[in-house]
Amino acid sequence: MQKQEDQAGMPDMWSTYLRTDDAAASAVAVRANGGQVYMEPMDVPEQGHMAFFGDASGAAIGVWQPREMRGYELVAEPGAPAWHELHTKDYATAVKFYEDVFGWDTDVMSDTPEFRYTTLGAGREAKAGIMDASGYLPADVPSNWQIYFAVENADASIEQAVGMGATLVDGPDDTPFGRLATLADPTGAMFKIVQDTGQGA
Repeated sequence: MQKQEDQAGMPDMWSTYLRTDDAAASAVAVRANGGQVYMEPMDVPEQGHMAFFGDASGAAIGVWQPREMRGYELVAEPGAPAWHELHTKDYATAVKFYEDVFGWDTDVMSDTPEFRYTTLGAGREAKAGIMDASGYLPADVPSNWQIYFAVENADASIEQAVGMGATLVDGPDDTPFGRLATLADPTGAMFKIVQDTGQGA
């Protein structure tokens, strides 16, 4: 999506949109729970309604109320989104915000000073995550949502992406969740890739 004139100073980025049955009601709930409405609900002719908010921890998040355009239906297959993750500087506030505004049924995966992580849903049924990023996000970087794309081979995907003008920011690293890397596309928008290495979460 082309940035608007008043967004000229903002970096290019991927945006996560959560499905809602009522974008207008979501906007009311966002305001009532400490968030901000950056873009009021608007009609996208025949496709649905969209709005863009700031959650109570300062991260930007969109909502989509579908009509004809239901959203993506392919998940965790090569080339498709595999995971959405909020890196937040105010972990407890963020978790409560998504529970109260969007009705998330959350599960605490880890709660240690080194690694606090809550998921939407539990185990293999989890759909997204919230991570305590207060210990590592720089002061000038706000809380933010990050997207992971599934790939068949992380190393080959990195080589191809870099050859097309992307920058490798971090990794690749083998983790319990797969082989992960962070890249920036030629416009500077950050994204992550994950290769399923069969280890399971």
